[in-house]
Amino acid sequence: MADKGMPKIPEQRASKGGAAGPGRSSAKVTSSPDFASVLGLIVAVGAIVGGLMVEGGKINDILQLSAAAIVFGGTFGAVMVTTPIRHLTGALRRLPEIFMDRSIPNDVYIEEIISLATKARKSGLVSLEQDALDLPEPVLRKALTLAVDGVAVQDIQKTMELEIMLHEHHDEAEAKVYESAGGYSPTIGIIGAVLGLIQVMKHIDNVDEVGKGIAVAFVATVYGVASANLFFLPAGNKLKAKGAATIQSREMMLEGVCSIVAGMNPKLIRSKLEAYSQAKKPSGAKQAAVAAGKTQPAAAA
Repeated sequence: MADKGMPKIPEQRASKGGAAGPGRSSAKVTSSPDFASVLGLIVAVGAIVGGLMVEGGKINDILQLSAAAIVFGGTFGAVMVTTPIRHLTGALRRLPEIFMDRSIPNDVYIEEIISLATKARKSGLVSLEQDALDLPEPVLRKALTLAVDGVAVQDIQKTMELEIMLHEHHDEAEAKVYESAGGYSPTIGIIGAVLGLIQVMKHIDNVDEVGKGIAVAFVATVYGVASANLFFLPAGNKLKAKGAATIQSREMMLEGVCSIVAGMNPKLIRSKLEAYSQAKKPSGAKQAAVAAGKTQPAAAA
């Protein structure tokens, strides 16, 4: 997602001493299938199609090009009317995230921050200037750059909490595109069924054709309800879950930078950051809402 997407960590770059220095993680970004999404969709579709065949039906019974065009074309058009174009294009770009996992464990970022904290403790915050510029994660890079520039820890917190909150709202808006599609598709399916019945009624004098026509007409309803409950709504929830995990990682990074500015011992910083992998934290929006009235632990330190 660029600045709002999944974080990227570059391949290891050797420092003068031959080892990866602070801000230069040795982790590589790898894409692997999100087996929960892939297997879940296979199981759901397989169960439905399998049930149809057990009852004596055939796959051809539900393969209707006109019904698919009505449901998916109508749904996409309705979503276009509802959604600003930047959110619509962003949601389409995030489609691979539903089936692929490119997340980076918090442990990678923790090691990154501890390395930076150790260097800052030895050589001062100013020594992190180049490291801050080399960091690939935008929130960590900006927070550390503000720290190196001498911005007060309270101002760093307010600035970065606002940015994290904006990232969160943007991610949620993109996820809602799929939720909107899940809301429209069943209704569009009913419209398709009604259109099919209109054509059936033209041949009401032929009883045999009426029965077949009614069966075909209801395929549009199947497409609408199935696409909403098997893909659109689950996809929106999956993107929300992945967005929440990214927000939590960024909150952890902000806490780490504030702890570095406060001059905390790297071991203590590690203990604090590792809690993010274990505890359930409120969303960035909720933290930002209370930021004005409460001092964060890093600031107090």
